[in-house]
Amino acid sequence: MRAVCSRAAVLAAAIAFVLAPRAGGDAPAEADRFDTVVIDAGHGGEDEGAKGSRGTREKDVVLDVAKRLAARLRQRGLRVVMTRDADLFVPLERRTAIANDARGDLFVSIHANAATDRKARGVESYFLSLDATDEAAARLAERENGAFRRTAGGAAAIEDPVVAILGKLLANEHLKESDAFARMAHASLLDTEQRASRGVKQALFVVLVGLQMPASLVEIGFITNSGDEVRLGSREGREKIARELSSAILDYGKRHDTLRGVGSAKRSGDT
Repeated sequence: MRAVCSRAAVLAAAIAFVLAPRAGGDAPAEADRFDTVVIDAGHGGEDEGAKGSRGTREKDVVLDVAKRLAARLRQRGLRVVMTRDADLFVPLERRTAIANDARGDLFVSIHANAATDRKARGVESYFLSLDATDEAAARLAERENGAFRRTAGGAAAIEDPVVAILGKLLANEHLKESDAFARMAHASLLDTEQRASRGVKQALFVVLVGLQMPASLVEIGFITNSGDEVRLGSREGREKIARELSSAILDYGKRHDTLRGVGSAKRSGDT
């Protein structure tokens, strides 16, 4: 029953976003240069997220990575909007609103994974789908969606027409682009250290519902794995993750501009 209600609540939120006015009115947006990235540091405040055996907290790790990533992107001339830049609780639906108000070209949500199996390790990336890739992806989405503080009275009664509307929302250009960036981010995070790859997957994450831009959620490692926790807990490890994500975002930006026939602005540091 809990899973049904959770799914219904997410569908209710999606419908609200589908019916809400789009930023900038009804006029079609002109193809423009990739210049705005929204970075979402998961959890925050009373929502600590996962916690490692050494006491490393997910909310602290992902905020530090997000700040480092933002600094790198700003140095390359991009506008960066953060859904949180301090240890604050920000409701998931508010994060989506911040991103849409910013009219971002890409939304990147940063998280650290957790599992009861302490041997579980590695990185994985996600984009939005009604159906999870597998049971593990479904469980992860359920955990991450725990911060969805919303009264869902009557939401369990949502019927098939609502699912159809959400299906139309997902079957748009952003889904294809979200898939593309998720794969680019995943490949960059694997790098030369040969971290364990857990693949590019799909799941129903509330924070990705209703976004008016390509979006991906990246799990940068298992905070419950001793090896991953050491890397996530170190300044050097977090800086390396920020560098890898920055590389993926800059590459995606070039792809974005090429597909739209827009000349990419020369970023500082480009060769």
